[in-house]
Parts: sequence; structure tokens; C-alpha cells
Amino acid sequence: MTTSQPIRRAALGAATACAVVLLAACGGKDSGAHGATGDHGAPAASTTAAGAHNAQDVAFAQGMIPHHQQAVEMARLASGRSASAQVKALAARVEKAQAPEIRTMTGWLKSWGEEAPMAGMDHSRHGGMTGMSGMMSADDMTALENSTGAVFDRKFLTLMTAHHQGAVEMATTEKDKGRDARATRMADDVITAQSAEIKEMKGLLAAR
Repeated sequence: MTTSQPIRRAALGAATACAVVLLAACGGKDSGAHGATGDHGAPAASTTAAGAHNAQDVAFAQGMIPHHQQAVEMARLASGRSASAQVKALAARVEKAQAPEIRTMTGWLKSWGEEAPMAGMDHSRHGGMTGMSGMMSADDMTALENSTGAVFDRKFLTLMTAHHQGAVEMATTEKDKGRDARATRMADDVITAQSAEIKEMKGLLAAR
């Protein structure tokens, strides 16, 4: 009896120790699961997603869409009115570059749950849009539509230069204050491409 009691006590102690280890292991595993998928994980993921863009990105897309739409409208006038192959080629490049960007920015706004400017709206005829940097007034657009030949070319180059300068200003603000990487990359592309076209248009105007 004396010999067997220490043995039983040792066995009981070992079993108790094993149980403690197993319970600790299970508890640690549960804690890890809650850390990955529990309440603390969800807000962190939500915050990250919400932080992908900011109010400036939204303002950039909502403003640049109608700005681009007007540029495309101006560019489409050139094929039937311009007397210059260089002006026609420039106008075609403007349309080719900006029409896809309109679709891209519209997609961003929809994915962000924000309102996108209505497709097909004649923004150049709405006075509320003329306060945007570089936007043409309804009178400007009418004068451009009613001109042809060399007169059209000079008006087009003058108006489109101002229009591009407004776009560069808007894009510069986006680069400085925007957060969405796609939007800031587009802003950088706008600055690069339209600054080069401004230089080209000023050259064409100086040669006339």
C-alpha cells in the first residue's frame, strides 16, 4: 500500500499536467481564431477598404468626367470643320485618350457608391459647369460649332488650350490631395499628356 500510493499520486499528477497543457493549447487556438475572424478583424478590413480613396478622389472623378465629355464634344467638331490636318489629328488624339478615361472614372464612382455624371448629358450647355476650371461656356461652344476652316482652327486651338490648362490644374490638385492610386496615376497621365498638347497647340497657333 505504501509503495503503490506514491505511484498513483505521480500518475494522477502527470494526468493533471497533461490536461492543463491540452486546455491551454485549445484556449490559445480559439484566441487565434477570434483574432483572425472575430469582431476585431472585421473593422480593420473595413477601415482599409474605406481608406482606399478619399473625398478628393471622388471630386476629381465627378469633375473630370464632364470636363472630358466637353473636350470630346469639341474634338468631334474638328473632322467636319477644320482646314488643318494637324488640328484634325490632334482632335482625334484627344477623343481617343479621353473617351476611355470617362468610362474608367465612371466605373470608379460606381464602385465607391458615389453618383456619376449622367452619360450623354450636354454639360457644355449647363451653366453650372462653366465655373469649372477651363470649361467652355455655351456661347463658346456655339461659336465653335458655327465656325469653319481657318477660323475654326484658331478658335479650337485657343479654346482647347484653355480647356487643357484647366484639366492640368484639376489633375495637379488630385495628385497633391488624392489617395486612390489609380486616380492619382490618371492625374499624372493627364498632366503629362495635356501639358505636351498645350505646347503643341501654342506652336500651331504661333504659326498661323
